[in-house]
Amino acid sequence: MTAQADALRVLEETSRTFFLPIVRLPKGLQEAVASAYLCLRAIDEVEDHPTLERSIKAKVLQGMGLLLQSQTSVENFSLDSFTEFFASFDVDLPEVTTRVGEWACYAPKFIAPRIWEATAGMADRMAHWAMTSFRVDDKSDLDRYTYGVAGAVGLMLCDIWGWFEKVQIHRSHGIQFGRGLQLVNILRNRQEDMERGVDFYPEGWSDDQMFDYARENLDGFDEYAQTLPKNSFMSFVSIPRALAYATLEALVNGKEKLSRNEVVDIVQKLEVQP
Repeated sequence: MTAQADALRVLEETSRTFFLPIVRLPKGLQEAVASAYLCLRAIDEVEDHPTLERSIKAKVLQGMGLLLQSQTSVENFSLDSFTEFFASFDVDLPEVTTRVGEWACYAPKFIAPRIWEATAGMADRMAHWAMTSFRVDDKSDLDRYTYGVAGAVGLMLCDIWGWFEKVQIHRSHGIQFGRGLQLVNILRNRQEDMERGVDFYPEGWSDDQMFDYARENLDGFDEYAQTLPKNSFMSFVSIPRALAYATLEALVNGKEKLSRNEVVDIVQKLEVQP
Protein backbone atom coordinates (compact mmCIF):
# COMPACT_ATOMS: atom_id res chain seq x y z
CA MET A 1 0.00 0.00 0.00
CA THR A 2 1.37 3.41 -0.94
CA ALA A 3 1.83 6.15 1.64
CA GLN A 4 -1.08 8.04 0.09
CA ALA A 5 -3.43 5.06 0.13
CA ASP A 6 -2.46 4.25 3.71
CA ALA A 7 -3.00 7.81 4.91
CA LEU A 8 -6.37 8.04 3.16
CA ARG A 9 -7.40 4.68 4.61
CA VAL A 10 -6.78 5.88 8.17
CA LEU A 11 -8.39 9.21 7.33
CA GLU A 12 -11.57 7.50 6.15
CA GLU A 13 -11.62 5.27 9.23
CA THR A 14 -11.40 8.25 11.58
CA SER A 15 -13.63 10.91 10.01
CA ARG A 16 -16.84 10.86 8.01
CA THR A 17 -16.99 14.67 8.12
CA PHE A 18 -13.60 15.55 6.66
CA PHE A 19 -12.71 12.57 4.46
CA LEU A 20 -14.74 13.67 1.44
CA PRO A 21 -13.73 17.35 1.41
CA ILE A 22 -10.06 16.37 1.82
CA VAL A 23 -9.95 13.81 -1.00
CA ARG A 24 -11.54 16.36 -3.33
CA LEU A 25 -8.65 18.81 -2.85
CA PRO A 26 -5.96 19.21 -5.51
CA LYS A 27 -2.63 17.41 -5.17
CA GLY A 28 -0.31 19.09 -2.70
CA LEU A 29 -3.12 20.75 -0.82
CA GLN A 30 -4.73 17.36 -0.25
CA GLU A 31 -1.57 15.96 1.33
CA ALA A 32 -1.13 19.05 3.52
CA VAL A 33 -4.68 19.01 4.88
CA ALA A 34 -4.70 15.22 5.29
CA SER A 35 -1.44 15.43 7.23
CA ALA A 36 -2.87 18.17 9.44
CA TYR A 37 -6.08 16.28 10.11
CA LEU A 38 -4.30 13.01 10.96
CA CYS A 39 -1.78 14.73 13.25
CA LEU A 40 -4.53 16.54 15.12
CA ARG A 41 -6.68 13.42 15.29
CA ALA A 42 -3.66 11.61 16.73
CA ILE A 43 -3.54 13.91 19.76
CA ASP A 44 -7.33 14.16 19.97
CA GLU A 45 -7.53 10.40 20.51
CA VAL A 46 -5.25 10.80 23.53
CA GLU A 47 -7.30 13.66 24.95
CA ASP A 48 -10.53 11.66 24.57
CA HIS A 49 -9.10 8.29 25.65
CA PRO A 50 -11.72 6.68 27.89
CA THR A 51 -9.39 4.87 30.32
CA LEU A 52 -6.11 6.80 30.51
CA GLU A 53 -5.45 8.63 33.77
CA ARG A 54 -5.19 12.37 33.31
CA SER A 55 -1.51 12.44 34.31
CA ILE A 56 -0.70 9.83 31.65
CA LYS A 57 -2.71 11.75 29.07
CA ALA A 58 -0.71 14.87 29.89
CA LYS A 59 2.62 13.02 29.63
CA VAL A 60 1.75 11.47 26.28
CA LEU A 61 0.46 14.75 24.86
CA GLN A 62 3.40 16.80 26.11
CA GLY A 63 5.84 14.19 24.85
CA MET A 64 4.29 14.17 21.38
CA GLY A 65 4.48 17.95 21.28
CA LEU A 66 8.12 18.01 22.36
CA LEU A 67 9.08 15.44 19.75
CA LEU A 68 7.46 17.51 17.02
CA GLN A 69 9.26 20.61 18.26
CA SER A 70 12.59 18.80 17.99
CA GLN A 71 12.23 18.24 14.23
CA THR A 72 13.67 20.49 11.55
CA SER A 73 12.71 19.10 8.15
CA VAL A 74 10.85 16.26 6.49
CA GLU A 75 14.15 14.98 5.07
CA ASN A 76 15.73 14.64 8.52
CA PHE A 77 12.62 13.71 10.48
CA SER A 78 13.32 11.20 13.28
CA LEU A 79 10.62 8.54 13.06
CA ASP A 80 12.62 6.30 15.43
CA SER A 81 12.19 8.80 18.27
CA PHE A 82 8.40 8.47 17.96
CA THR A 83 8.59 4.68 17.92
CA GLU A 84 10.73 4.67 21.06
CA PHE A 85 8.46 7.19 22.76
CA PHE A 86 5.27 5.19 22.30
CA ALA A 87 7.04 1.96 23.29
CA SER A 88 7.83 3.55 26.66
CA PHE A 89 4.11 3.71 27.55
CA ASP A 90 2.25 0.54 28.46
CA VAL A 91 -1.08 1.87 27.14
CA ASP A 92 -3.37 0.95 24.29
CA LEU A 93 -3.33 3.77 21.75
CA PRO A 94 -4.96 3.71 18.30
CA GLU A 95 -3.08 3.48 15.02
CA VAL A 96 -3.75 7.08 14.11
CA THR A 97 -1.90 8.15 17.28
CA THR A 98 1.09 5.83 17.21
CA ARG A 99 1.81 6.71 13.58
CA VAL A 100 1.75 10.48 14.12
CA GLY A 101 5.36 10.76 12.97
CA GLU A 102 4.40 9.32 9.59
CA TRP A 103 1.47 11.70 9.22
CA ALA A 104 3.76 14.61 10.07
CA CYS A 105 5.98 13.67 7.12
CA TYR A 106 3.08 13.24 4.70
CA ALA A 107 2.65 16.97 4.10
CA PRO A 108 4.71 18.78 1.44
CA LYS A 109 8.02 19.71 3.02
CA PHE A 110 7.53 23.48 2.78
CA ILE A 111 4.33 23.59 4.85
CA ALA A 112 4.97 20.55 7.09
CA PRO A 113 6.69 22.51 9.92
CA ARG A 114 3.59 24.74 10.23
CA ILE A 115 1.52 21.62 10.83
CA TRP A 116 4.02 20.38 13.42
CA GLU A 117 3.84 23.73 15.22
CA ALA A 118 0.05 23.66 15.29
CA THR A 119 -0.04 20.06 16.53
CA ALA A 120 2.61 20.64 19.19
CA GLY A 121 0.84 23.73 20.48
CA MET A 122 -2.49 21.98 20.62
CA ALA A 123 -1.00 18.94 22.34
CA ASP A 124 0.41 21.19 25.06
CA ARG A 125 -2.95 22.91 25.54
CA MET A 126 -4.75 19.56 25.65
CA ALA A 127 -2.32 18.40 28.33
CA HIS A 128 -3.25 21.46 30.41
CA TRP A 129 -6.95 20.73 30.05
CA ALA A 130 -6.45 17.07 30.90
CA MET A 131 -4.68 18.01 34.13
CA THR A 132 -7.48 20.39 35.10
CA SER A 133 -10.11 17.72 34.33
CA PHE A 134 -11.44 19.96 31.54
CA ARG A 135 -12.98 22.29 34.09
CA VAL A 136 -14.96 25.13 32.53
CA ASP A 137 -16.27 27.73 34.97
CA ASP A 138 -17.24 30.62 32.71
CA LYS A 139 -17.42 31.78 29.10
CA SER A 140 -13.76 32.76 29.09
CA ASP A 141 -12.83 29.18 29.95
CA LEU A 142 -15.10 27.91 27.18
CA ASP A 143 -13.50 30.31 24.70
CA ARG A 144 -10.00 29.25 25.77
CA TYR A 145 -10.88 25.59 25.35
CA THR A 146 -12.61 25.94 21.98
CA TYR A 147 -9.78 28.15 20.70
CA GLY A 148 -7.13 25.75 21.97
CA VAL A 149 -8.56 22.63 20.35
CA ALA A 150 -10.39 24.03 17.32
CA GLY A 151 -10.04 27.77 16.74
CA ALA A 152 -6.30 27.33 16.29
CA VAL A 153 -7.09 24.76 13.59
CA GLY A 154 -8.91 27.48 11.68
CA LEU A 155 -5.76 29.63 11.88
CA MET A 156 -3.63 26.78 10.55
CA LEU A 157 -6.01 26.29 7.62
CA CYS A 158 -5.66 29.98 6.80
CA ASP A 159 -1.90 29.49 6.58
CA ILE A 160 -2.16 26.31 4.51
CA TRP A 161 -4.39 28.03 1.94
CA GLY A 162 -2.17 31.10 1.99
CA TRP A 163 0.77 28.86 1.11
CA PHE A 164 -1.00 26.85 -1.59
CA GLU A 165 -3.32 29.34 -3.32
CA LYS A 166 -1.72 32.62 -2.26
CA VAL A 167 -5.03 33.81 -0.80
CA GLN A 168 -5.56 35.37 2.59
CA ILE A 169 -8.44 34.03 4.67
CA HIS A 170 -9.57 36.35 7.49
CA ARG A 171 -8.04 34.81 10.60
CA SER A 172 -10.74 35.95 13.00
CA HIS A 173 -13.31 34.15 10.89
CA GLY A 174 -10.99 31.15 10.75
CA ILE A 175 -11.19 31.05 14.54
CA GLN A 176 -14.97 31.33 14.37
CA PHE A 177 -15.13 28.39 11.97
CA GLY A 178 -13.13 26.11 14.27
CA ARG A 179 -14.88 27.33 17.41
CA GLY A 180 -18.32 26.88 15.90
CA LEU A 181 -17.60 23.29 14.90
CA GLN A 182 -16.26 22.52 18.37
CA LEU A 183 -19.33 24.00 20.06
CA VAL A 184 -21.51 21.74 17.92
CA ASN A 185 -19.38 18.78 19.03
CA ILE A 186 -19.87 19.79 22.66
CA LEU A 187 -23.64 19.89 22.18
CA ARG A 188 -23.67 16.57 20.31
CA ASN A 189 -21.51 14.80 22.90
CA ARG A 190 -23.13 16.41 25.95
CA GLN A 191 -24.50 13.22 27.49
CA GLU A 192 -21.35 11.20 26.86
CA ASP A 193 -19.17 13.96 28.36
CA MET A 194 -21.35 14.19 31.46
CA GLU A 195 -21.15 10.44 31.97
CA ARG A 196 -17.34 10.68 32.11
CA GLY A 197 -17.50 13.63 34.49
CA VAL A 198 -16.74 16.41 32.02
CA ASP A 199 -18.95 19.49 31.62
CA PHE A 200 -17.98 22.07 29.00
CA TYR A 201 -20.95 24.33 29.80
CA PRO A 202 -20.06 27.53 31.68
CA GLU A 203 -21.68 27.63 35.11
CA GLY A 204 -25.36 28.48 34.83
CA TRP A 205 -25.55 28.10 31.06
CA SER A 206 -28.57 26.39 29.55
CA ASP A 207 -28.76 24.32 26.38
CA ASP A 208 -30.35 27.31 24.65
CA GLN A 209 -27.38 29.51 25.50
CA MET A 210 -24.94 26.96 24.13
CA PHE A 211 -27.01 26.55 20.96
CA ASP A 212 -27.11 30.34 20.53
CA TYR A 213 -23.35 30.64 20.98
CA ALA A 214 -22.69 27.84 18.48
CA ARG A 215 -24.93 29.55 15.93
CA GLU A 216 -23.32 32.93 16.62
CA ASN A 217 -19.92 31.56 15.65
CA LEU A 218 -21.16 29.53 12.69
CA ASP A 219 -23.20 32.50 11.41
CA GLY A 220 -20.23 34.84 11.79
CA PHE A 221 -18.11 32.60 9.61
CA ASP A 222 -20.97 31.89 7.20
CA GLU A 223 -21.60 35.59 6.58
CA TYR A 224 -17.92 36.04 5.77
CA ALA A 225 -17.83 32.90 3.63
CA GLN A 226 -20.53 34.33 1.35
CA THR A 227 -18.04 37.02 0.28
CA LEU A 228 -15.39 34.49 -0.81
CA PRO A 229 -14.98 33.15 -4.35
CA LYS A 230 -15.95 29.54 -5.04
CA ASN A 231 -12.43 28.21 -4.71
CA SER A 232 -10.97 25.11 -3.05
CA PHE A 233 -11.28 26.67 0.42
CA MET A 234 -15.02 27.10 0.06
CA SER A 235 -15.30 23.60 -1.38
CA PHE A 236 -13.44 22.24 1.64
CA VAL A 237 -15.45 24.03 4.32
CA SER A 238 -18.85 23.52 2.67
CA ILE A 239 -19.36 19.98 3.97
CA PRO A 240 -18.39 20.46 7.65
CA ARG A 241 -20.27 23.77 7.66
CA ALA A 242 -23.45 22.18 6.30
CA LEU A 243 -23.17 19.19 8.63
CA ALA A 244 -22.71 21.49 11.63
CA TYR A 245 -25.90 23.41 10.86
CA ALA A 246 -27.80 20.18 10.19
CA THR A 247 -26.54 18.67 13.44
CA LEU A 248 -27.79 21.68 15.40
CA GLU A 249 -31.19 21.31 13.76
CA ALA A 250 -31.28 17.58 14.55
CA LEU A 251 -30.38 18.20 18.20
CA VAL A 252 -33.09 20.85 18.53
CA ASN A 253 -35.56 18.27 17.24
CA GLY A 254 -34.49 15.76 19.88
CA LYS A 255 -32.25 13.54 17.77
CA GLU A 256 -28.86 12.40 19.11
CA LYS A 257 -27.06 12.93 15.80
CA LEU A 258 -27.47 12.86 12.05
CA SER A 259 -28.08 9.47 10.50
CA ARG A 260 -25.65 8.16 7.93
CA ASN A 261 -28.30 8.57 5.23
CA GLU A 262 -28.80 12.20 6.22
CA VAL A 263 -25.05 12.82 6.01
CA VAL A 264 -24.89 11.20 2.57
CA ASP A 265 -27.87 13.25 1.38
CA ILE A 266 -26.29 16.54 2.52
CA VAL A 267 -22.98 15.70 0.85
CA GLN A 268 -24.66 14.66 -2.41
CA LYS A 269 -26.64 17.89 -2.57
CA LEU A 270 -23.44 19.92 -2.12
CA GLU A 271 -21.66 17.90 -4.80
CA VAL A 272 -24.28 18.71 -7.45
CA GLN A 273 -24.34 22.44 -6.73
CA PRO A 274 -22.83 24.55 -9.53
